Amino acid sequence: MSVIYMLISISTVVVGLFLFLYLRAIHSGQYEDVESPAIRMLFEDEIITPPAQESPEEKNMSHHKDKKEKQTTT
Repeated sequence: MSVIYMLISISTVVVGLFLFLYLRAIHSGQYEDVESPAIRMLFEDEIITPPAQESPEEKNMSHHKDKKEKQTTT
């Protein structure tokens, strides 16, 4: 029976802690604006352009640069 009393007291402390944190969040104004976050994702702030892609020649040059240098020096 003593375990039940201990569990009830611990659960009461936990509930009190959650109630305190909830009331503190309400008092700080965290739950005042519930409309803006749902609408904010519909508006784009800026247009994001993808980075310029390399041409196949540039890719081959950068990849085989060391091999070409070795071939020209021998």
